[in-house]
Amino acid sequence: MEADAGRGLGCQKTMDGRASNGILTKKEIPSCCLKARASVPELEAKCHSTVVSGWFSEPQFAYDDGKKRVYFNNPMWPGEAHSLQVESILFKGKSEFQEVVVFESTTYGKVLVLDGIVQLTEKDECAYQEMITHLPLCSIPSPKTVLVVGGGDGGVLSEISRHNSIEHIDICEIDQMVIDVSKEFFPDLAIGFEDPRVHLHVGDAVEFLRRAPRGKYDAIIVDSSDPVGPAQELVEKPFFETLAKALKPGGVLCNMAESMWLHTHLIDDMISICREVFKGSIHYAWASVPTYPSGVIGFLLCSTEGPPVDFKNPINPIEKLEGAVKHKKDLKFYNSEMHSAAFALPSFLRKEVKALVDSPNPSQN
Repeated sequence: MEADAGRGLGCQKTMDGRASNGILTKKEIPSCCLKARASVPELEAKCHSTVVSGWFSEPQFAYDDGKKRVYFNNPMWPGEAHSLQVESILFKGKSEFQEVVVFESTTYGKVLVLDGIVQLTEKDECAYQEMITHLPLCSIPSPKTVLVVGGGDGGVLSEISRHNSIEHIDICEIDQMVIDVSKEFFPDLAIGFEDPRVHLHVGDAVEFLRRAPRGKYDAIIVDSSDPVGPAQELVEKPFFETLAKALKPGGVLCNMAESMWLHTHLIDDMISICREVFKGSIHYAWASVPTYPSGVIGFLLCSTEGPPVDFKNPINPIEKLEGAVKHKKDLKFYNSEMHSAAFALPSFLRKEVKALVDSPNPSQN
């Protein structure tokens, strides 16, 4: 996010230096790029945000063969690319962690891109931001403490602010540039940082969670990047164990959980791990986001042992919260009907993701 700025935690890459020509050395290339260049091992490859003839395509990598630059796609999404027509490039910079690009598109408004991958657009960010926030927060009564992992664009924060029961919001985002760029180019989202309940922590989320007091949060929202390179750590058991430890009894987690059309193996792995770690409810939900690969994105919802949580039927409906529907801006995507509908899963997903069916707890069926 998915870092999400948008999926906005960022890849959390560590760069040890650069070759004199500015191209990353083999040691420094993220694992996704190493996979991508496997067919041309003698050539250097790097993440690259590319605009060709007025069109941006994601996700792309590039190498120079001595005569021309050759482009090929991220193996996370093999055999496909999504393109947006570009009106103008508004910002392009390189932070300590990733390349950050903002451009004005013809159809979707301003677009935020991290390392060549679209994080959000003005037109459809509402679907992702609203669902990843309100699916967990509307499933428990009167949440008071919330942690956001990633979310440097501020969109999740602005949605959390609709809940007047909340007293304290921590956000841990690794990349200060994502925050600064979002405040400049996406002020309607970054307004979330202005909420006095928000406490910003710029740094590594894994380390932040390791230091978090046990049972501090009613809800944790992981708005992370895709699990490639070092971000793979964010979908492994130790990370989920730190999340569970930081939640109160009956506390809830909402974690970005990839596309059911493309990554059922990742979804299966994540659900299997969470069934071992969390002792309450485990569910998978999804929403339509046109500018994400395959046009959909998933959410993994878990609760810790304690008061039971019925994720499918919001106990804390947004429509009954005073001023929530029109707080700062109108809700565009989420409502209680969309909440319940998000848990309706297609037959192929139930068939391919064994962990959805083989539940150890009768309450999960």
